[in-house]
Amino acid sequence: MKKVFLLLIIFAATQTSNAQAKGVKIGYIDMAYILENVPDYKEASIQLEQKAQKWKQDIEVKKNEINKLKDILKSERALLTKELIDEREEEIKFLENELIDYQQKRFGTNGDFLIQKASIAKPVQDQVFTAVQDIAEAKGFDFIFDKSSDMTMLFSAKRYDISDQVVRTITRAEKREQMTNKQLKAQEEKENKENKVDDNPALAERQKILDEKKVLRDKIMEDRKKSVEQKKKDYDERRKKLLEEQNAKKAGTTVIDTSAVNKTAIENLDKIEGKKVAQDSIKANTEAARLKAIEKNKKAVEDRKKALEEKKKKVLADREAARKAKEDKLKEEQKP
Repeated sequence: MKKVFLLLIIFAATQTSNAQAKGVKIGYIDMAYILENVPDYKEASIQLEQKAQKWKQDIEVKKNEINKLKDILKSERALLTKELIDEREEEIKFLENELIDYQQKRFGTNGDFLIQKASIAKPVQDQVFTAVQDIAEAKGFDFIFDKSSDMTMLFSAKRYDISDQVVRTITRAEKREQMTNKQLKAQEEKENKENKVDDNPALAERQKILDEKKVLRDKIMEDRKKSVEQKKKDYDERRKKLLEEQNAKKAGTTVIDTSAVNKTAIENLDKIEGKKVAQDSIKANTEAARLKAIEKNKKAVEDRKKALEEKKKKVLADREAARKAKEDKLKEEQKP
């Protein structure tokens, strides 16, 4: 079977230009990547790993018990009779065989770990198979391979990888079960947008750049917010310190009345800090307004583009209708 797949890939590689001319569409998935990104499988894997850690701890405890018995026998061997030595060695041998059996039961070829791992992977693999079938039929794929299988893929261009589409298809199905009609409609619109991006590499790259810019903008805003909060915290600490000094000096007797000085210092500090906070707030609001204006302009451009496309479609439809009407009229005139 593996040879058949290899021959198929070699044939596809040698006939790339012909395949493109005939419209043959090839894609691939990475099953290992998909499994790691499906929430249900991920959660089940974590639970299985916790079980495996418990089993490993049990094995370690049994090993320590056996080693302890061996050390005791070694230190007391000179004082024991041959019958007692044989009895203890037999007990140690029994415990060692029991440990081997336990290791095989948990981590052997037919052990609990591999069986349970296969059992949690099977439902997801079935979902993947169904999702691949749906994507292939909806988007006209002729071949879809599994990169993580025994079949060797010496090179695979990322643009042919539909693993993320499969993950989205599976997670969408799980989310739909808990959605209202309104949420379902919004989800469908989002899915249609994502599908358009998947089908257009240039649009996908543009969307990726926009997402990266949004992440960067969010980070800048978050950093500025943290900066404002830190400045306010520093101000509160300085003000508290001045008040403590003022109260401490009030408790003693001094020739110079420093309370007025401290009071003035606090008032000046309040004014300076208040001005800084106000400036930072103005900057943050200005940046937020600027980003909002950019998003608004972007939406306006997209709306204009959409309107132009609809207008273009209408013009083409009108032309086609006029052409068809003219042809029908000519046919009618040519009739005897």
